[in-house]
Amino acid sequence: MSLAWGSSFLFMKTGLDGLSPLQIATARMTLGAVALVLIVSVLRIRLPRSLAPWGHIGVVSVFLCVLPFSLFAWAGQHVDSGLMSIYNATTPLMTFVVTLVALRNERPHRAQLSGLGVGLIGVLLVLAPWQLIGTTGAGSLGGQLACLLATGSYGVAFVYLRRFVSPLGLPAASVATVQVGIGAVALLVAVPMIDDHPVSPSPGVVASMITLGVFGTGLAYVWNTNIVAGWGATAASSVTYLTPVIGVALGAVILDETVTWNQPIGAALVIAGIVIGRRQPRPAGSSIATAEPAPR
Repeated sequence: MSLAWGSSFLFMKTGLDGLSPLQIATARMTLGAVALVLIVSVLRIRLPRSLAPWGHIGVVSVFLCVLPFSLFAWAGQHVDSGLMSIYNATTPLMTFVVTLVALRNERPHRAQLSGLGVGLIGVLLVLAPWQLIGTTGAGSLGGQLACLLATGSYGVAFVYLRRFVSPLGLPAASVATVQVGIGAVALLVAVPMIDDHPVSPSPGVVASMITLGVFGTGLAYVWNTNIVAGWGATAASSVTYLTPVIGVALGAVILDETVTWNQPIGAALVIAGIVIGRRQPRPAGSSIATAEPAPR
């Protein structure tokens, strides 16, 4: 699962050789939806039958799939794939911030606030404001802010998922299928009308989209569900630690991307912030910010 999500930034970067950011989001969601439909069909898992769950899952689809997938793909035009994978690791911190605003009855304890502070220092170090000077710096700043908006969108999705979808008790594979399917249909309808970017389906682009869609957007959801069921959410969320390592390594080895000193140090501070917030005992019903794995 870490390999599937950690490599997704490499495949998005490769896909930009022949597709626009919106076309990449459309391709990965369509292929992911096909994979998930096949899975629920083989396993005979029922989809929700009433309209209310479809509406709530549709909201999750927008914030957990459509927006972040499009933002990350757009950011790939301006920043390295390894840097995107580092920003993806901020998802638990962003979820915590959203939780503070949306779930005010869940008061954070001191360790969570300390972890958030350490993590935000790490984000600032990765952002490297001293390097954002001139035209190139402006483009990089826009790409990095897009990555943060994407993880902020994940945070909104996780909070909404908890409040309105989890209480329904639906099978996880069923939720994932509806979630990815709704997003795929919406993009398939909208993107051809708003994006006239010419498509250049080279073998590398096609292979990247198949891998990104089937494994990174389809099967990874099933693997995540199995890990949560077998080992618990805490073990599953360890993907947060591994995806930036894989993403940075693949970007450096395959795409010859340069890793500056501040990126691994900032990433380490982000992860340290997550660990600080998670290790302390929390009251029942406390924030989900440190218990959700970061998707990609």
